[in-house]
Amino acid sequence: MAPKTRAKAADMVEEQSLALLPAGLRDVLPPRADWEAFASESLLGSFAAQGYARVKPPLIEFEETLLAGSGQDLAGQMFRVMDPVSQRMMGLRTDITLQVARIAGSRLKLAPRPLRLAYAGQVLRVRGTQLRPERQFAQAGFELIGAAALAGDVEVALLAAEAVARLGVKHLSLDITQPLLAPAIMAAHGLEPRQAKAARRALDRKDAAELKAAAGAAGPDLLKLLALAGPAGSAIQGLKAMRLSDAAAAIVADLDRLVAEVAAAAPDLLLTLDPGEFRGFEYHTGISYTLFARNVRGELGRGGRYVTPGGETATGFTLYLDSVMRGLPAMPAKPLLYLPFGTSHAVAARLRADGYSTWAALEPEQNQPQQAAKQANCTHWWDGQTVCAVSA
Repeated sequence: MAPKTRAKAADMVEEQSLALLPAGLRDVLPPRADWEAFASESLLGSFAAQGYARVKPPLIEFEETLLAGSGQDLAGQMFRVMDPVSQRMMGLRTDITLQVARIAGSRLKLAPRPLRLAYAGQVLRVRGTQLRPERQFAQAGFELIGAAALAGDVEVALLAAEAVARLGVKHLSLDITQPLLAPAIMAAHGLEPRQAKAARRALDRKDAAELKAAAGAAGPDLLKLLALAGPAGSAIQGLKAMRLSDAAAAIVADLDRLVAEVAAAAPDLLLTLDPGEFRGFEYHTGISYTLFARNVRGELGRGGRYVTPGGETATGFTLYLDSVMRGLPAMPAKPLLYLPFGTSHAVAARLRADGYSTWAALEPEQNQPQQAAKQANCTHWWDGQTVCAVSA
């Protein structure tokens, strides 16, 4: 290989290594970065329209606060660093929900309840998943803190679906779960802890044969939970036909009311119910949700009822911007107007007020302004009097 060729190849390798990012991390380039920012602000606007005030927790804080309560569930996903100032371990947040709960229980402890808070920001995790290989991604969500009424569950479910639909994501479906129903049935049949753990594992796997063998007297009822997974209306009717303990029947009554109210308020939202599902909802203490859209890989978001580290009842919903973006139509083309060198700032301001984004030349053009506009990927150019479309 000639010296010049070797040098060129070495330069290319060096350039590629400089651009290389760790697995699961990526640069977001235009126009997607603009589109993602617009989506985030639109979601926050929907939350604010229903009284949810925005908070902005830090990206990093002491690890013991991030791991408080149910934060332990994501302990293995947290990046940790030593704070050189305090000499204490700090963690990069893996989720924002618990940070909002911390704010509610400390700085906003005396604020009237129920407390409605919203957020948006980046989170970082040690590993991605098969459906979401990204290790850094954006979340946007809201938390209703200090409300135990079922009306709060209805509000959260509807707001999440409405906010995403307002962005333009179509064919939404909300999968409803109640992670306390199966344990209530197991308790009513007196399952021992080891037997209940085996039954939970079988439910996780949707393994009817294993469930029948492991669940003992609770087996027939738990098998019915597996069989009833599907459209919410028919699932509710099947649950109401079962002979359940008072505790389990009360859980079903709440599900019945929630499904009826959500269906009445959002008739286009497909509702499904999986009464035996609790995988991924272990820390939830009531009705929980997962939002999907047809032809979009992965879940758009997840939420439900839980108890904050401070002991307050809360219900919230977290939306994942990477998944939401996959359900959006193409970003609308925004007119970009080329301003030839020497265009006054007053004229530029007036054109921006008319709805154009402007791209101003900083030096005299080497080519005709129309050709320069085309090279700058502008859709229009200013001829000094009028706005002209850039020809193909």
